[in-house]
Amino acid sequence: MKKIIASAATLFATAALALAGSGAGWTDNYEAAKAQAKKENKTILLDFTGSDWCGWCMKLDKEVFSQKAFKDYAKDKLILVEVDFPHDKRQSRKLKEQNEALAKEFGVRGYPTVILVDGDGKKVGQTGYKDGGDTAYVTHLKGLLGAKG
Repeated sequence: MKKIIASAATLFATAALALAGSGAGWTDNYEAAKAQAKKENKTILLDFTGSDWCGWCMKLDKEVFSQKAFKDYAKDKLILVEVDFPHDKRQSRKLKEQNEALAKEFGVRGYPTVILVDGDGKKVGQTGYKDGGDTAYVTHLKGLLGAKG
């Protein structure tokens, strides 16, 4: 019985980490994000990043994605997906393949690139790093999304 409970706890912890992505509320599973976006009528924010080497990516994360105004907005309006291209962080082959396919599909050529898509994967907006912090970034995203923002 103890082994079953320990196995279940390990499985739960692994799943929670996979859903966490780069932080609370982030995932790295695009297909699951699309299903959730459809179910909840939300927009998907794809953050194409080099999380462990790209200075502008780290700046965007620190100034925007980890701040309260963005988190509050995202909780109600967005499904957050980290599409990471790290130098030193380990990733599964499946995740690398997914990320490479997404970069090719959306024509990503530099980092950070932020792409907004609907639950069907249709692109509805694109941006990157913007000065001004989290409140200004939320206003920017709302402008990109129009009535849905």
